[in-house]
Amino acid sequence: MSESRVKRLATTLMDATTDKDPLVHEQIFTALCYLGGTEPEEILNACEEYLRQHDKLAYPHRIIILRAMEAVVRSSLAHLDKSTAKIVIFLASNEMTRSKEIIFEWQQAASNVLVAVGRRFINKVMEEVLTKFQPGILPHYFIMQTFANLSLANVFGMVPFLNSILGTMLPMLAMAKQDNMKSVFCYALQYFSESIQEYMANLDKAPDPTVRRDTFSNDIFSAYEVLFNSWLQSREAKLRLAVVEALGPMSHLMPTEKLEEQLPRLIQGILALYRKPAEAYYVSKSLCQILEAAVNVGSRTLDAQLDTLLGALHLQICAPLDSSLPVQLKNHNEVLRCFTVLASSFPDRLLGFLLPKLEMGSEKTRVGTLTILRQIINSASSQMEMKKPFILSSMKLPLQDKSNKVKRAVVQVISAMAHHGYLEQPGGEAMIEFLICQCALPVDRSAHLAWRHSLETEDLTDGHVRDISVNTLFLISTTVDRMADVLWPYLLEFVIPIHLTNALGPLCKSLIFLAAQKQEEREESDLQLLYEAGANLPSPYTLMARLLVVASQPYVGEGHGAAALRLLNVLHLNVHKALGQLWGKKIPALVEHLEANTKASLSQKEWEEQLLKFLQKTLKSISDTSWTSQLILEMCKHLSCYNGSLPEKNFLYKCIGTTLAACSSKDLVRKQLQELLETARYQEEAEREGLASCLGLCAVTHLDESLAKLEEFVKSDVFKKSAGLFSLFKDRSDNEVEKVKSTLILCYGYVAKHAPKELVLARIEADILRNIFLYFNTKVLGIKVETKDLVLKMCLLRSICMICQAIYNSAQSGDFTFSRKAELVSQMMDFIKAEPLDSLRTPIRQKAMAACMLLVVLEPPLNDAEKAELVETCLGAVLSLPLPEALKERDGPGLEAGCTEPLWCDTLCALKDLLKSLLHRHMTPHGLQTMFEHLSPWIKSTKEHERERAVDVSAAILAFYQEKLNVSTVVPFYNVGLLIALFSPRCTDSLASIRQHAVDCVYALLYIQLYYEGFSRDHKDESLERLKAMRAGLKDPDVNVLYQVCCNIAKVTAKRLPPDQLLSLLLSTLEGLSDPDKNCSRAATVVVNSLLKERGAVLLEKVPEILEVVHSRLREVTEDSVRKAAQQTVLILATQHKAAVVCSLLSNQLPLDSCSCLMWRALASELTLASQVLELLLDKVNRDVPYKENKSFLRGSSSERVATFFPLSATCALHEIMSVPESGPAVVGLYAELFVSLLLRVSCTVGVQLPKNMQSKERKSAGRGQPLRTLDPCSSAVETLKAMLTQGGSEEVAKAVAAGNGWECLRSVERHHDGVALLASAMAKHAGPKLALIVKTLSPMLNSIYDSQRLTATAFFAELLNSKVVHDLVLLESVMDSMTARQRDPCTPVRMLALRGLGNMASGSPEKVRRHGAQLLASMMNGMDDKDDPHSLVALEAMSSLSKILAFTEERDVHSMLLHIAIRIRPFFDSEKRELRQCSIILFGHLTKFSAGSCEDAFFEQILNGLVTLLLHLQDPKPEVIKACKFALRRCGPSMGCPVLCDMFQNHLHEDRSLHYGEFMNDVCKHLMQNYPDSLSRLVATNLFYFKSSWPEIRAAAPMFVGFLVLHVSRAHSQQLDLDELIAALTVLLKDPVTAVRVKVAETLGRLVRIA
Repeated sequence: MSESRVKRLATTLMDATTDKDPLVHEQIFTALCYLGGTEPEEILNACEEYLRQHDKLAYPHRIIILRAMEAVVRSSLAHLDKSTAKIVIFLASNEMTRSKEIIFEWQQAASNVLVAVGRRFINKVMEEVLTKFQPGILPHYFIMQTFANLSLANVFGMVPFLNSILGTMLPMLAMAKQDNMKSVFCYALQYFSESIQEYMANLDKAPDPTVRRDTFSNDIFSAYEVLFNSWLQSREAKLRLAVVEALGPMSHLMPTEKLEEQLPRLIQGILALYRKPAEAYYVSKSLCQILEAAVNVGSRTLDAQLDTLLGALHLQICAPLDSSLPVQLKNHNEVLRCFTVLASSFPDRLLGFLLPKLEMGSEKTRVGTLTILRQIINSASSQMEMKKPFILSSMKLPLQDKSNKVKRAVVQVISAMAHHGYLEQPGGEAMIEFLICQCALPVDRSAHLAWRHSLETEDLTDGHVRDISVNTLFLISTTVDRMADVLWPYLLEFVIPIHLTNALGPLCKSLIFLAAQKQEEREESDLQLLYEAGANLPSPYTLMARLLVVASQPYVGEGHGAAALRLLNVLHLNVHKALGQLWGKKIPALVEHLEANTKASLSQKEWEEQLLKFLQKTLKSISDTSWTSQLILEMCKHLSCYNGSLPEKNFLYKCIGTTLAACSSKDLVRKQLQELLETARYQEEAEREGLASCLGLCAVTHLDESLAKLEEFVKSDVFKKSAGLFSLFKDRSDNEVEKVKSTLILCYGYVAKHAPKELVLARIEADILRNIFLYFNTKVLGIKVETKDLVLKMCLLRSICMICQAIYNSAQSGDFTFSRKAELVSQMMDFIKAEPLDSLRTPIRQKAMAACMLLVVLEPPLNDAEKAELVETCLGAVLSLPLPEALKERDGPGLEAGCTEPLWCDTLCALKDLLKSLLHRHMTPHGLQTMFEHLSPWIKSTKEHERERAVDVSAAILAFYQEKLNVSTVVPFYNVGLLIALFSPRCTDSLASIRQHAVDCVYALLYIQLYYEGFSRDHKDESLERLKAMRAGLKDPDVNVLYQVCCNIAKVTAKRLPPDQLLSLLLSTLEGLSDPDKNCSRAATVVVNSLLKERGAVLLEKVPEILEVVHSRLREVTEDSVRKAAQQTVLILATQHKAAVVCSLLSNQLPLDSCSCLMWRALASELTLASQVLELLLDKVNRDVPYKENKSFLRGSSSERVATFFPLSATCALHEIMSVPESGPAVVGLYAELFVSLLLRVSCTVGVQLPKNMQSKERKSAGRGQPLRTLDPCSSAVETLKAMLTQGGSEEVAKAVAAGNGWECLRSVERHHDGVALLASAMAKHAGPKLALIVKTLSPMLNSIYDSQRLTATAFFAELLNSKVVHDLVLLESVMDSMTARQRDPCTPVRMLALRGLGNMASGSPEKVRRHGAQLLASMMNGMDDKDDPHSLVALEAMSSLSKILAFTEERDVHSMLLHIAIRIRPFFDSEKRELRQCSIILFGHLTKFSAGSCEDAFFEQILNGLVTLLLHLQDPKPEVIKACKFALRRCGPSMGCPVLCDMFQNHLHEDRSLHYGEFMNDVCKHLMQNYPDSLSRLVATNLFYFKSSWPEIRAAAPMFVGFLVLHVSRAHSQQLDLDELIAALTVLLKDPVTAVRVKVAETLGRLVRIA
């Protein structure tokens, strides 16, 4: 096309710049760039001409064009013609300077054009711009801006002009009055200076290598004088910053002598600007450049300014720093660069300034100074090499600072020192020690959450400092090679101090790494610690003890247990040479165990036992008395160190005891035991526990020594002084004396526990108990005084328990008679009686009962009176306690208040264990009876919590009795009836726990009865197991489950109970009829219904009256068991008088109340009865008229349908009966009759109303406050049908219909047929064999007088044709004929459904479609031509069905009407209805199958006619239409004769994949134009039609389609288009209200350049 066309395109786009949408602006810019990429010269000229001619065009629109020009110039600069460049330069120059006022975006855009052109045509640009840069005339702002940007963009081209520019500019500086002009002069000088420096740095590449710095020095200095002396004093911040930024680069170009002369004033002037914090970064950056310039020239005057400089810069570093503000961070870095520059020339002066600052107390000063120190250590290492001792010595005071910020700064300095060899110097140890101390700060797990945020803020915590220190220690240990010799083995000194415990994790980690490094270097000798060389290194014994104790609390802090064990393993050579093999095996196993657990899952007790076993095996492997003795001494020496860490101290005691047991030196054992007893802190519980454990473990091998030492201690002066009445310890109170006694008592308990089994019995009474009671019983003037000390009591109880266990576990326990047993039991009961009955604050009860439990198993046995007293005492002390919640409220926030719940559980468990222990000695019915004589009053208590506890205890006792019972001879269980009567009422108690435990009791009692009858213990009674299985159901009070349990108990009891006990059981159970919980009613109902079974046959005439009474009583009864008994009554009557019962119940009012429902449901229990009742009800449904037509006066001629009573009542009755699972067999027997009757009942009740009188009854019921059961005739029929399917074995049918929302559809007038179709489909799938009889029964209804029944039957049959089951049942022909006949039905929905049924044959019986193809096609064509079809419903169905059957139709049948179908459906492609669009497009896709042969050419034309439509509708607003188009295009692809296009359709148009529409259309258009170039005009014309589409998505797609076609058409074939018409249409569309449309139009306009 001619050039005017390209220009027209550009003009059209530029006209559209007035659009208000930014997206359109961007697309116009892109389109202009695209045009420029093809015809840069033409577009640049067109833009120039447009801007020149449209002088009044607003500047925002001019900016778009100028931006496009810049982009075109950049992309085509290498090929740009000089003449065009000149035009562009002239235009940009005028645009830039057209307005004297500064309009930044516009003038900047023009300036950018000049800079872009200047990258190549610098001379042309300068020639133009210099005309506007005349001497004596102040230039335009953007002239200078352009000079500045050109100097950066084209250094080698611009620098030669700078001498003359500077010469012209310097006089102008004085003329500049406005701040913005001054600023731009500053920016120009800054960029000029930077470009000159770059030029000088690359002279070897420069066009003129003769250029020298001196060429510009004088001019730069002249400019400097103006800037510094005048402009720098401005109040305008922007100008001051511009001056400051310029002075830095300018200082490098000033003459050396002038710089030396000006330096004092310059530095002072720059430093003065620090008063403005916002300008600090720019000041620091410029100052750094000035300092670099001064240092480079070897300035001598800088020395004089140094103090001032250092002071000002130091203040900047000390200022608060917010690292979230980039400007502050950059200023901080620039100031540090200044110190680096100064350090290189003045290291002594700098340190002389900095180091005294470290002695100042100010936090900010120290932090700032340390920051500078770190910087110069890192950046000026060579200058600082000789200054290391001074720097290290200056760190003494910062090391003592408590500020976290100072600590962090010190750690950072230490890190720098480590990398540069400082820590190897004298004084480096102090740095390392400081670092370790910071690692020992408390672990703060929350510190990690705000780590970055807190780096420079005020809330720096100990946790942050610790984290930094830990990381630093590990880094210098692992990454700084020179530190290995410094840290190993020096770090071991810090393992022992307790106050550094928190540092153990990182310490061990570093030490392990260093040791591994030594091993890799094969320096085994280095791992051996040289104690003579390093006197401060911990001994092997100290290391062993410390690391083992640390490992006992493995998850404390960061979890240093595993690290301590690993370090211990590494140090095995230092601990003892014999440990390598043992520790190499055991320690990894211990570490693995730790890593496999967490703090929550690890058992502390088991873990400590593993460590003690590890210690035992270690001592055994060493087998060295002197070594073991030394270890004992070290352990004892370090005991006091752990006073602040009681768990670790407790474990250390155990280690000492274990080690003492392994020691063969009895003298040492006695000495250490004496020392431990004398130095223990008896006030602390953990200490008492630890000391007792220690003596117990020692007694494993030193029993005599342990007992002797305890006695010696008691007899010693130390103890005697504390035991007297009037002479107590001088520094101890009475309470302290009790604590000593408590500890000694506990020690005896642990000694008994751990003593050798063969020796312990001889010491129990003579040595251990004698001394225990000696300490416990205090006498004053010969009178025994009962102690009130809780600790003393608890220690006594624990010791008694341990002693009893020791006796029981001893080798001769069977022959041992415990003479003090009765005394101890009495003492325990005294403890229990002394406890208050209204509170539970201490574990005294629990521990005392636990002791009694252990005592009763020992000889001699207690007599009956003692046992009775013990049981009564314990039951009264525990069962009567208030509930735990009440205990909490009463006790208040005491020490034990928070532990009330677990304390209560432990106390109840102790009671159970005691009672089991007592019962175990008397495993007889009499023993059981005796026990329950004590429990019976509590089981019958009126208080729920007492009953609950008593039944719980009873269940535990009976389960124990059942488990332990061993019957050698058959004996009568004479009291089983009484005991069952005691528990059976409780099976329905108000508390679930009582119910469950009561069932457990009955279960156990009945099994005990079986055992007594001679059954083996492994015998399982089925009825009893069923009873047990019901236990879980008792958790929730489900009345059915409770009643079933009672029935089972009655049945099982009647079956298993001896005859002589039946009367006692019956009498005892009947007593419970008046129970407030109504627990006895279940037994009574069994009796009532038994009587009715015997005498009900003679009650025919009384049936209505009986049923009325039952109905009235049911209204008053709320107890579920009674209601179920009434149901049983109805059932018994119906088995004898079914017709009378049905007739009577049908007369009940509707809607059915709950009582009537219960009575109907009772009839479903027996198969024969249920079948007969169903037949009676079906007869009532089918025989009566379903509804009556009532004309309303208010509605004129319209009428409403009202349901008749008896069919409705029968329907409700059917629903109630079939809602019972037992009705299933009866429903199966009448399946077809029920299904058809209920389906037709549903169809006849859609939209049917209740009679007026029933509606008023509903309202009255609601008014009386009775539950309102709404009754809808259709819903009741649907629910009944649903129940019929469920009980008829077709539950899957009901589920399938529900999944498709079919039940709701059945109720809907509009969608009833859809619900029927879902039902038919589900029947065909899940109930196929039942369909033959159903079809036979339903067929006559196709001719029903009711439209609704014909519609239902047609919908059902239509869907059946969708399944193969019709063919399999030989029903196809008759059903198809029925559907064909329905095409003449007067009802439009029936005709539509008939066509649907014929179409469904494609999936149900495809072979029949081939046979009847012509007939089916004729039916479909008739449907599409249906005249009585205003909403195209029949046509839609005809197209949908035709799509289905085409796949199975013979080609000869289709060819004759192929084109007729294609033409007939074409108008539906653009229908407003989504369904018609979708269906017609899918059908078009199916038609392509028949396009071969004689119809090929004609159908290809149809494809081309529809191709644009299909491609555009890929952007249809409806996803279903998009899928249809994808399908049709895939099917059309093979018929288009283009393999590539066909492959594209197949590969990209998947229904479930997203499509990148733009890329896809681009490729489609490329192949269309390659294969069908002659169709261009037709394709474009069709797209033009869619420019007016109602859907914006289509309007946007159409111009894009055109654009892609133009993009790929050859120039020869482009002549088909009327480009002027196309541009005109696009121009109109460019005003579309939718942004997306306008964007696509602009994009297409840009593409038209190809054919322009």
